[in-house]
Amino acid sequence: MSAPVTLVTSPANSDRSDSPDHSRLGSKQHSDGGWGLVPVQVRSARFSSFEVDDFETVTGQELEWKHTPVAKLTPLTAGELDGSPLPIEAQEVDGARVEWIDRDDSRIGRAGKPEERASANAWSSFEKALSITVTGEEPVEVLVNRAGLGDAPRAAHTVIIAEHHSRGTVVLQNSGRALLSENVEIVLEEGAQLTVVTVQEWADDAIHLASHFSEVGRDARLKHVVVSLGGSVVRINPSTHLSSEGGDVELFGVYFADTGQHLEQQIFVNHDAPNTKSRVSYKGALQGVGAHTVWVGDVLIRPTAAGTDSYEQNRNLLLTDGTRADSVPNLEIETGDIAGAGHASASGRFDDEQLFYLQARGISEEDARRLVVRGFLSEIVQKIGSPALEARLQDAIEAELLVGEVGR
Repeated sequence: MSAPVTLVTSPANSDRSDSPDHSRLGSKQHSDGGWGLVPVQVRSARFSSFEVDDFETVTGQELEWKHTPVAKLTPLTAGELDGSPLPIEAQEVDGARVEWIDRDDSRIGRAGKPEERASANAWSSFEKALSITVTGEEPVEVLVNRAGLGDAPRAAHTVIIAEHHSRGTVVLQNSGRALLSENVEIVLEEGAQLTVVTVQEWADDAIHLASHFSEVGRDARLKHVVVSLGGSVVRINPSTHLSSEGGDVELFGVYFADTGQHLEQQIFVNHDAPNTKSRVSYKGALQGVGAHTVWVGDVLIRPTAAGTDSYEQNRNLLLTDGTRADSVPNLEIETGDIAGAGHASASGRFDDEQLFYLQARGISEEDARRLVVRGFLSEIVQKIGSPALEARLQDAIEAELLVGEVGR
């Protein structure tokens, strides 16, 4: 499958100091995603703001919303949100702190800024943020369980900070009913190594919109894993800024969409410093009429990012008729001095040779199909690095496969 690549020599950048301050002029973002009458075609020029009123009403025609069933999201994009702290369960561990902090805390706003209305609505609405700080050089694991959020539209904000040379894993486990829009900020200070895993096992009618912003410091390494299995509409958008030399990010995702389910992820990697590295790999399986997945991967390599090494890929396995997988990788390159940059995207059905090989060894066709799917998705699950969590997710994927006849 061919994919678009954008080579830009002098893009319009909304963060440039010589760009006009439209908010001071009293104007708002244009409905096509930018200012004026020319649609924004590159990610580096996308508008951002902390204030929900700076964004126009979502119509579904905007570049960032065109793949999404926006009618189902109106309570989160246009309505008022309950910003009180979410009910959570988190166990304190040595080498990490979990606490609630006020909106004016200096730890908030370090990693990014909303680029669409749902994210800005959540940012404008939350009362307190959940702060998770990894402090020790010995690896620690922090598990945060969120469940029982109910049917009312809610906002949330989470800040995850890995201090200098710290090492740890933070797992955000989601289940039950929810109508939630949230922002998650992730900051890695110099030399830190952090894994962040977000697991969506929501109830069948849940709706979850999340923007994850990460700032990766000098010689720091982030592994970010998205696992989406449950929910009616789940949209997790990770955005990473490699702002210091030697920063390294791995963005992984695994998802399984059933009948009528919409699972979406829009990824942005911003290489803004020399000798930075990124790897993006998302894999998904779809079964049942109306199962829909969306993956958009944007990688920006700025003029300041000499020596960049970047690669992104998305693979989708279509198990039944009536499914749809949208997959759009994009590269925006502003310098020729790079170590490498590439992308790949593919969506298809079972490999008949694999099935034949397994059946020839006495494995039934149904079991063979399940083995192929499990092997396909396990590659991502095994990247997490937590044996207990990996085993539980493998069981969850197996349960998804048993919902219907795989590939029939």
